[in-house]
Amino acid sequence: MKKAIYIFSSGKLRRKDNTIFFENEEGKKFIPVENTSEIYVFGEVDVNKRFLEFLAQSEIILHFFNHYDYYIGSFYPREHLNSGYMILRQAEHYLDAVKRQKIAAEFVMGASKNIRQVIRYYMNRGKDLKEIEEAIKNLEERIYTCSDIEELMAIEGNTRDHYYKAFDRILENPDFSFKQRTKRPPKNNLNTLISFGNSLMYTIILSEIYKTHLDPRIGFLHATNFRRFTLNLDIAEIFKPIIIDRIIFTLIGKNMITKDDFEKSTEGLFLKEKGKKTFVQELENKLSTTFKHRTLGRNVSYRRLIRLELYKLEKHLIGEEEYKAFVAKW
Repeated sequence: MKKAIYIFSSGKLRRKDNTIFFENEEGKKFIPVENTSEIYVFGEVDVNKRFLEFLAQSEIILHFFNHYDYYIGSFYPREHLNSGYMILRQAEHYLDAVKRQKIAAEFVMGASKNIRQVIRYYMNRGKDLKEIEEAIKNLEERIYTCSDIEELMAIEGNTRDHYYKAFDRILENPDFSFKQRTKRPPKNNLNTLISFGNSLMYTIILSEIYKTHLDPRIGFLHATNFRRFTLNLDIAEIFKPIIIDRIIFTLIGKNMITKDDFEKSTEGLFLKEKGKKTFVQELENKLSTTFKHRTLGRNVSYRRLIRLELYKLEKHLIGEEEYKAFVAKW
């Protein structure tokens, strides 16, 4: 099973023969290429052309984040599975307003239903979230009747506004009060965790897209424009509630991350290294967790689930099967 490598300290990434290593003041640490799916770099890391050529040959993506954990970009090697046919199908479904709307609505519906699943999970544990769930359900009933993408995006935004009101009731922790969603920079501890988690989710999905015939530059809900990638943002809407948000509630609820894991700077707040490592460990645990898939009738991991979602989208684009977003059923 291939796994992601996370680098938090500063140093150099280099190739040696048919493997790679990370070198810093503490010495060299070898990274087995055959077991590595992607590399996440948070520290000040130096790379060279020989190393990047080897990554491309080994089909390993390199994701970069700056000191404040903002996603900077990825070394996205030439797509080994890229299909001209699939790119044409993606473009056709993007340019046709009706076809695009159909896919985009499914992303928003999947996001809404998974948000409600999270809310119901905590309602079953005594949290008073009934009116929030009702408000989201009312918005959900309008998704398939939206006339355009702008209306869909408005419903998605309003759904999140209601959902975020549930965070304080779920957490009941003054050190992690929500107040309002702030991004660049995040203004409080909770927003910092959400931004960190969402950035990781976007890059995880980008890595999974790389292993399919899909082109990450052509999304459907998020406009395909001068941004590098949009399809990963679309797919992330479905999985953020059931992966990232659930992880955040666990980390705070079990005191695995506390207010002491944050540092203030002129750019806002960011997680200290210990907090990042704790978050990443919990995320990797979640992604490797398996459950019985209703359709397949066998166990799959959450990481595999993301890939299956992309395969479903591929089938829709080539006219094999109508796309329906994954909805969790705990």
